[in-house]
Amino acid sequence: MSRKDDLAANLRAVRERIAKACEAAGRSPGEVTLIAVTKTFPASDVRLLAELGVTDVAENRDQEAAPKAAECHDLGVTWHFVGQLQTNKARSVVSYSDVIHSVDRARLATALSRAAVGAERPLRCLIQVSLDEAEGRGGADPEEVRPLADAISAADGLELGGVMAVAPLGADPVPAFERLAQISHSLCASYPSAKTVSAGMSADMEQAIAAGATHVRVGTALLGGRRAIVR
Repeated sequence: MSRKDDLAANLRAVRERIAKACEAAGRSPGEVTLIAVTKTFPASDVRLLAELGVTDVAENRDQEAAPKAAECHDLGVTWHFVGQLQTNKARSVVSYSDVIHSVDRARLATALSRAAVGAERPLRCLIQVSLDEAEGRGGADPEEVRPLADAISAADGLELGGVMAVAPLGADPVPAFERLAQISHSLCASYPSAKTVSAGMSADMEQAIAAGATHVRVGTALLGGRRAIVR
């Protein structure tokens, strides 16, 4: 089986899971965007996925993402940055990303705004919410979401898109995703266009969709086990 055949089979399986989860939740599959997380995989896989109809691709490390996005600049896919982001990487990430999922502090929003204005490239930002208070995973505390949303909304070059979260490790993801849905609902009361709820990965996309996720970030189920990054 060729790599394209392998990816096509995986893509069919993932889309079927999304469709079944939407049916169970009384939702339309069209309400859920599949984001292919291609970290550690080559640009050739991004090209094959694009040929198969995937329109959204995500990376989590600028060192890997920047050259890969440059190599695939002609594909017309939407690039999402889903990893933790240092302010000194803002200019580089803004040069190729369309959506940042991991904005978790006002200082980062300021750096992204400056970079977006300089690049004349409008940037959609999601607030990463911490649902487990685990150190090293990033995310704003739930009570910090509203002031951070205000900061993003007021910043030049930035558009507030919604919220993102990662389920707590080793725990039932349902309560976390339901909490994220509540936070999203509250945010949309003040910012009606901030409807994106980025939640759910290979192991828990069904639970995320049941809770209202609009975007699922899928890597392993789509591309297979992670490869070692060659430095």
